[in-house]
Amino acid sequence: MLKIRDAGPADAAACAAIYRPYVLDTAITFETEPPTAAEMSERITAASRAHAWLVAELEDNIIGYAYAGPFAVRPAYRWSCEVSVYLETGRHRTGAGRALYQVLLPRLVDRGYRVAVAKTTLPNEPSLGLHASFGFEPVGVHRRIGWKHGAWRDVAITQLNLVTDSAEPIEPR
Repeated sequence: MLKIRDAGPADAAACAAIYRPYVLDTAITFETEPPTAAEMSERITAASRAHAWLVAELEDNIIGYAYAGPFAVRPAYRWSCEVSVYLETGRHRTGAGRALYQVLLPRLVDRGYRVAVAKTTLPNEPSLGLHASFGFEPVGVHRRIGWKHGAWRDVAITQLNLVTDSAEPIEPR
């Protein structure tokens, strides 16, 4: 049975192993050097402090993760965050990404965030479909924004209003 839980530093090596093929073999991420387990541990700790980092476990093996982090550094953006989900090779379209977001997105609302943004290197219909299924709407495309694997890449920007009222926001926790 699939279990979604908070990540910790002990999960860093598994998360780094999941992420490695995305870095080396795809343009899905614009990183060009896979992070080490130590670097991934630092990322997990930072994301968990103010946003969230979750892992999906199946039979005691981590098969995916999702996290949120700051959208941008200027103070007026502090109620917005950027979200990502990564699954182990061969685990796409298994429901694991959906399960991760079903826990992550409400957690962000509970912490006071009002907008989630996802950036998707194009083409990537599975990712766009996952985000659309949660209500993320297209808000733009950065054309030819990154160079990876011998080609210029476009990045689609989608956005989800986690909270729809216009009330003055509380400080994120």
